Amino acid sequence: MAENTRNMTVVVTGASGRTGSRVAQAAQAAGLTVRAASRAHGFDWEDRSTWADVLRGADAAYLVHPSDIGAPNAARAVGLLSHEAVGLGVRRLVLLSSRGQEGARAAEEALRGSGADWTVVQSAWFAQNFSEGPLVAELRQSGQLVFPGGEVPEPFIDVRDIADVVVAALTDGDRYVGRAVAVSGPRLLTFGEAVAEIAGAAGRELTYRAVSARRYGETLTGFGVPAEEVEPLVEAFEQLLDGRNAHLSDGVRQVLGREPRDFADFAREAAAAGTWKP
Repeated sequence: MAENTRNMTVVVTGASGRTGSRVAQAAQAAGLTVRAASRAHGFDWEDRSTWADVLRGADAAYLVHPSDIGAPNAARAVGLLSHEAVGLGVRRLVLLSSRGQEGARAAEEALRGSGADWTVVQSAWFAQNFSEGPLVAELRQSGQLVFPGGEVPEPFIDVRDIADVVVAALTDGDRYVGRAVAVSGPRLLTFGEAVAEIAGAAGRELTYRAVSARRYGETLTGFGVPAEEVEPLVEAFEQLLDGRNAHLSDGVRQVLGREPRDFADFAREAAAAGTWKP
């Protein structure tokens, strides 16, 4: 860790979420002071009046937009928050983005235009999407995952690796300033193969059924997800799961000097914790 990071205070948006909670843990383990930014802590991406109190006096921030990074409102929100952070002296900003998602580039450009010392972490699909959030309930209760992943391979990444990369970017001086770092897991798996590995680790029968992105969007609407949130997700699934991301990225090895965690290890640990028990 660089000498000038020992007393660093980092704002972590989405601090109770999949990546934010791990970034907070990794930052604390690295000796940083973490300032959690979530609705539970009085911070709201949609309410600009809540931003200054969280940002003021901090040295850096981890930015993760609460909806999809390619959503229509994401670029404006990222741009406004980044400009406010820089204006308050918080110049070091790391944004979580997505590999291969054209809609995400507007938010990345908004960050670049803020005057911040920025880093973008472009991530593959999270392994923890199978163990946290809406997908896990479906696997646990019905023993089946219905999803628009087709037979496209994806290098699922453990979010703990994302967190370690983010903290390294924050604490390694200027090495990653002005850079986009693409990260993925160490091997390609289709969604069906991923579910099969989970089934083996969990010791129960689990199956995968592919549907179109549009059909999946109709299912989300039926679950009560607002139409303005469903449409960007459908578009993102159509983009991200069309084969463009069926390749590995070596950002974890470049930044951390080690290989990323394997999906099998994630599945084994989550199964041991009872994640997919009915």
